[in-house]
Amino acid sequence: MKKKVIILLLSVFIFPTVARCQINDQLTDEQKTCLSKANRHEKEGWIYLHIEGAPKDRGFQHGYLLANEIKESIRVLSEVWQYQTALEWQWLVQKSGNLLTPKVDFENITEIDGIVEGMKAAGFITSRDEIVAYNGYMELIWYWWPSVKDTISPNSPDPKKQSCSSFIATGSMTADGGIVLGHNTMNDYYYPLCNIILDIIPDNGHNMLMQSYAGFIHSATDFFVTNAGLVGSETTIGDFFPFDEKGVPEFVRMRRATQYASTIDEWCEIMKNGNNGGYANAWLIGDINTNEIARLELGLKYVGFEKKKDGYYVGSNVVEDLKILRFETKTKETNIKLSSIARRVRWKQLMKENVGKVNLELAKDFEADHFDTYLNKTKPGGRTLCAHGDLNFEADAGIDDPFPPIGTLDGKVIDSKMAKQMSFIARWGSACGIPFDANTFLKAHPQYDWMNGLLKDRPTQPWTTFKEGETK
Repeated sequence: MKKKVIILLLSVFIFPTVARCQINDQLTDEQKTCLSKANRHEKEGWIYLHIEGAPKDRGFQHGYLLANEIKESIRVLSEVWQYQTALEWQWLVQKSGNLLTPKVDFENITEIDGIVEGMKAAGFITSRDEIVAYNGYMELIWYWWPSVKDTISPNSPDPKKQSCSSFIATGSMTADGGIVLGHNTMNDYYYPLCNIILDIIPDNGHNMLMQSYAGFIHSATDFFVTNAGLVGSETTIGDFFPFDEKGVPEFVRMRRATQYASTIDEWCEIMKNGNNGGYANAWLIGDINTNEIARLELGLKYVGFEKKKDGYYVGSNVVEDLKILRFETKTKETNIKLSSIARRVRWKQLMKENVGKVNLELAKDFEADHFDTYLNKTKPGGRTLCAHGDLNFEADAGIDDPFPPIGTLDGKVIDSKMAKQMSFIARWGSACGIPFDANTFLKAHPQYDWMNGLLKDRPTQPWTTFKEGETK
């Protein structure tokens, strides 16, 4: 009886944040101590996870506290993969074990092993190779797979890459002369949820606060701030095709850069070192210590890099560097019917109209903007900065099928003042607040019935402030 009382007290006082995971009374004292340093809570559609310590410890905390979400994310991703390719998920995991796992550095693979152990302690069995494949799925599915699929599953659809709308501004562009950064994530609604606010205090390197997925050691969306004074986001380079199997996975380089870089130049050098072309992005980076901003367009053979202390950069999935554009993409940069081109035009309009005014409130408005520059009117759809493919994404707007469930999943904004406090503002669901109801959508568009059980509702949520070290 006394033992049961002690276990109950532990579950209430030491593990108040693990209600979504079954408390395992077989945990060792070492595991209990490890978990006592972590924290999980939910707020306005987001799941906030604080982890800290050595790589194995923070991985264990992550895997244990988000075990249910990781399991569900892998289930969704594996079902999407199997539907689109007619191949088993474990086939891809095995390929990843040969292609990606050997290239993950010791610290990151140790953290991944911790996730595996944490999930096991919570009652779910996975493997190192599966968590690596899951962390690297964007590189595997969007870059490696297209290079081999025609000889394996020739009728599988061409994978749609994540696309985002982002800007960074400083100097005379902003109301206070500091940096303002905004970003929203655009992706298929059936992919795993990227509603994790990941707060990491590592034993080495810089503290990080980033948006992420359950089970990811990196951001992937990407949006982050570090206590080195760096803020960052990215937009995927559209129609990019080169991939080098011998290179280092993007997720490994992104995490290493964000954890260890102290300046913009250091961050970019780490990203370029071992570049494999996977998850090719245009990165928008700011340093609040100098008010300097930069854009790193990381192709495979070609790299575009520029920085300044006055002005702005925008991202809408159109690369600006001509060599990358002509040699490593298939983008037609003047076709304003395309979402990426229409959004680039809109970004330039907004920047021109708001010189000297840009602040957090305007950044929210930008990320929620519904002006279609092809139609020349306000109409939410696939070509707007806050995208809604499910509403009226015409088949000729760069997507093969009409009304696809793809669009904006969130909105995030930060300025120099918030970055100094390791804080940012985020909104889960569309950046504008328009809700998405999965059942209503599937009834209206039965051609997507294969997504039953994969699509999830995203009700209207408010803009919410997050900061490092939250406990509730």
